[in-house]
Parts: sequence; C-alpha cells; structure tokens
Amino acid sequence: MATQTRAAKPFNELVITWEPLPSDFVLEDDPVDNEGQPLLARALRESLELDGFIQPQMLIVSNFGLCATVNDQIVVKAPDWLYVPSVSPLATPKIRRSYTPHAEGDVPAIVIEFLSETEGGEYSFKRTYPPGKWFFYEQILKVPLYVIFDPEVGLLEFYQLQNDRYELQLPNSNGRHWVPSMNLFLGTWRGTKEGLTGYWLRWWDATERLLP
Repeated sequence: MATQTRAAKPFNELVITWEPLPSDFVLEDDPVDNEGQPLLARALRESLELDGFIQPQMLIVSNFGLCATVNDQIVVKAPDWLYVPSVSPLATPKIRRSYTPHAEGDVPAIVIEFLSETEGGEYSFKRTYPPGKWFFYEQILKVPLYVIFDPEVGLLEFYQLQNDRYELQLPNSNGRHWVPSMNLFLGTWRGTKEGLTGYWLRWWDATERLLP
C-alpha cells in the first residue's frame, strides 16, 4: 500500500491527527508475497462468519488501507488482516476504501501480519517517513494486539501493548492466545484448505471449542 511521496525525515515529535483520506488520494496495491496469504486472511474471516460472530458495525478486512496523519504527512499501511469492533456508518452508500481510527470509529483491536518473504518490514521501527509497520501500529495507532505469523513453520508471535511498548506474550498450555475484545482464542492449526496444506490461524471460543 503506497503513500504520497515526501522527503524522509524523523518523527522526533509526533503530532497525530485523524482525518479520512482525501477523495483524490491514490492508493496503490502492493502485491502479496505468495498465493497462500489471501487464503490465510480469508479463512480467518470465514470462520468468524460461519460462527455468527460478525456484526454490521464491525470492520474485518485484509490488505486494506489503515490511515493516520503524522506531522501533516498522510501515512497508509495495509495490514494482512485487521479487526475493528465498531466503525461509524458511511455517510452515503458506497464501498469503504480506507479507514482512519478515531475519525471513523474505534482503533483496531488486533492487527495481523503474515511474515514477508521479501522485506521483513513487520518488525520495522523506522521513524522516518514513511514509518515502519511496528512503529506505526505501536507508537501512532497504538493497536492493543499485534500478531506476526510465519505460515512456513507455524510460528505465531503475539504482542500486547503495555506501557506504550509491545511485549511478547506466551500462549496458554494449549498453545493459544486470548483476544479479549473478541472473547476468542487465536492459535495455529495444521491442515488442508482449498488444496493448500500447511499451517493456518484458527479461532477457538472461550471454552476452547474450535470454530468451524
């Protein structure tokens, strides 16, 4: 997901405003790393839909523009998957093309990135424009939960925002992590879907029943 080009400079002091993208702002689609990533994202939403979790006020999207204005510079990131508990309805019936927290609803409760094969940007704390993903989610948006998943080996890293810093959290005895805003556990599962065998992210309810 591209942003408008500006000269790189450090964000020594953050002045953050929450403004929806201008109608003439051009969003450019970055290609995903492999064919499995869209399937991973779709499976996460599909499971919630089958279990009756999804409500009209929620925003559950993948590879979707997440925005903020930092020191008068528009920043847009496109997480592989995100969940927002409540968003404001659009003024007119149309397709939502981006999302700005505070201006349009809640801060995302959880953001998930699938480990990139090309850049390793999921861990980037780059403070110059455009900022790295980790810096953007932690210091600008302050997303409570940040998850990095490596589907090649099934490694799930679960970070929780504590004292304005992400801290790695250990799973429970069954290898799952509790997501309070969703009242669900998130964990890994190995199996086959749509002809692809490997590691997937799955949801379990509070009793640790695997969602369909």
